[in-house]
Amino acid sequence: MNDDAQLSEGAKEAGVPEEPVPEKEAQSQEAPKPPSVRVRIRRGGAAGDPDERFDEFQVETGPRMTVLDALVAVQSAQEPALSFRYSCRVGMCGTCALKVNGRPAWACRTRLEGLGDEITLEPLANFPVLSDLAVDMSPFFEKMKRARGWLEPTGLAEKAPALIAPNSRERKRIEPHIECITCGICYASCSIVGHDSDYLGPAALNRAYTLVNDSRDALGLERLLEVCTEEGAWRCHSQYNCTESCPKGISPTGAIKGLKRRAVTGGVKRFAASIFRGRAPGA
Repeated sequence: MNDDAQLSEGAKEAGVPEEPVPEKEAQSQEAPKPPSVRVRIRRGGAAGDPDERFDEFQVETGPRMTVLDALVAVQSAQEPALSFRYSCRVGMCGTCALKVNGRPAWACRTRLEGLGDEITLEPLANFPVLSDLAVDMSPFFEKMKRARGWLEPTGLAEKAPALIAPNSRERKRIEPHIECITCGICYASCSIVGHDSDYLGPAALNRAYTLVNDSRDALGLERLLEVCTEEGAWRCHSQYNCTESCPKGISPTGAIKGLKRRAVTGGVKRFAASIFRGRAPGA
């Protein structure tokens, strides 16, 4: 019998109670709770819906977790009826655009780190709300149609592929504006759209700018006259909200300024030409 056993037997004979053997430290301590964030989500239908409210959900977070991951977690485990949109999950489609803590952003590209312990999610501004975080994009795309945001090829461009050198002046003018994926964030950021629902908006005007400067497009002047109206380029106040918010780094404000310059330059040229022809402008 070893010394420890002899001591234990002696303690029993003397009537001294044994001290309980401590459990392993890993078993005695509770496992630390994983980090989490409180997510406040706007619920309900269109503005003025009597059921409009904010619901709160506690979501466990992990490394590199995004707002979209948090929404999927809520829908999967807590609220299956939650409405929101997403598709590619990699910042290529723009479908998951919404407001995060009051600012428009892509949910799939917005990390939870740095957003704080509470995150508020709302649908994009300036769009009719369908349900919860999902909005109706119809007015946005109708304005794209008004701006005729598609190429109308010239006769030459229809017959053979047009050759536009990457380092040409034309290409360099268009290049910064062609990466738009029509996510609607610039439209949601525009205070003029919020004030005037007939205003074409930054995305449609940005698209018009790329086409006006494209030598393959046959509409040229016609398109320019259609978008440089009171509800078009001239309505823009150059506040740069759209430029600041664009996830692709596009400057719709710069494009709109370009349209204004083209309109003014074209007007001066037509005025001068009419003078030299001996006719009154517009006759």
